[in-house]
Amino acid sequence: MKKWLIPVIIIVIVVFGFYNWGKGFNNTAVVLQEDAKTTWSNVESSYQRRNDLIGNLVKIVQGAADFERSTLTEVIEARAKATSTTIDANNLSPENMAQFQQAQSGLTGAMSKLLVSVERYPDLKANANFLELQSQYEGSENRINVARDRFNEGVNNYNKHIKVFPNSFLAGLFNFDEMNRYTADAGSEKAPDASFDFNKKK
Repeated sequence: MKKWLIPVIIIVIVVFGFYNWGKGFNNTAVVLQEDAKTTWSNVESSYQRRNDLIGNLVKIVQGAADFERSTLTEVIEARAKATSTTIDANNLSPENMAQFQQAQSGLTGAMSKLLVSVERYPDLKANANFLELQSQYEGSENRINVARDRFNEGVNNYNKHIKVFPNSFLAGLFNFDEMNRYTADAGSEKAPDASFDFNKKK
C-alpha cells in the first residue's frame, strides 16, 4: 500500500464520522422539534374545545332573563379575544406565548365569575343541558393541563438535545434555537372549581 493512501483513508474515516454525527444530530433535532410543535397544536385544540363549550354555556345562560348582564358580557368579550388569539407553531416566541396566555387566563377568570353567579339562579342549576356542559367544561380544563404538560415535556426533550455538549456546537451551525416552555399563571395548574353545591340554599 502506498504511504500517501494512509492519511487519505484516515481523513475519509474522520469526515465520514463527522457526517454521521451531524446527520444523526440533525435528524433527531428535527423529529423532537416537530413533535414539540405537534403537542402545541394539541394545546390550542384543547383550548378551542373549551371555547366551544363556553359558547354553548353562554347560549343557555342568555336564556335566563334576569342574569347579570355585565358578567355575561365579560365572558362573551373574553371568549372572543381568546378565540382570536392563536400562535403559529413556528413562531412560539415569549411575546406571542405571553399574549396567548393572557387571553386564555382572562377567559378563565370571566368564567369563574359566571359560575359563581349561577349559584343564585335555581333554574340554571336545575338545567340538565347546562349541568352537562358544565361538567364537560371542567373536564376540558383538565385536558388543557395535560396538553400543556405534554408540550413542556416535548420542548424539554428538544432543548436538552440541542444544548448538551457537543450537540450545542452543531445546533449553532444548523440554526436550531431553544424553544420556549408554556408557563402558566400562578395557581392555574389546578382546574377551576366549577362544581355546584346543591344543598346550598339561595
